[in-house]
Amino acid sequence: MTSTRRLEKITPDNFDAAIGIRVRLDQEHLVAPVVKSLAEAYIHPGTAWPRLILDGDRPVGFLMAFFDIDWIGDSSGIDIRSGLWRLNIAAGEQGQGYGRFAVESVATEIRRRGGTLLTTTWHPSEDGPERFYRALGFRPTGETSGDQTVGELDLQ
Repeated sequence: MTSTRRLEKITPDNFDAAIGIRVRLDQEHLVAPVVKSLAEAYIHPGTAWPRLILDGDRPVGFLMAFFDIDWIGDSSGIDIRSGLWRLNIAAGEQGQGYGRFAVESVATEIRRRGGTLLTTTWHPSEDGPERFYRALGFRPTGETSGDQTVGELDLQ
């Protein structure tokens, strides 16, 4: 069976499938539910890029990227970044490469927009996704965002 992984915009037709994506119970404290991400996308329409991850017609995950935000938040424009805001891979779909596909898809979109760096954050805990991100080449910057570690992936 050939995998046909793809991203799809969230629409009225796939909204229920998107909000139905659930991570494992032991991961719920690490990532916001999809419905919260979609609410944030609604109030940040120029920044948020929410996408349903499909394998064929089967929903397997959700990602939300961000593009060209003022990372410092003081509107000085000194530190503009793009990256992965949320990644939710359905509990029964983890370990099959969908997370890697999601990160590669965001990297491709950032490059398409002229960017050379992908930023993300993760909870620094034994059960968190740090090993996943580090295996993909992310390196901690030494910064934190709230209680999360900031990591970057060089796209050059």
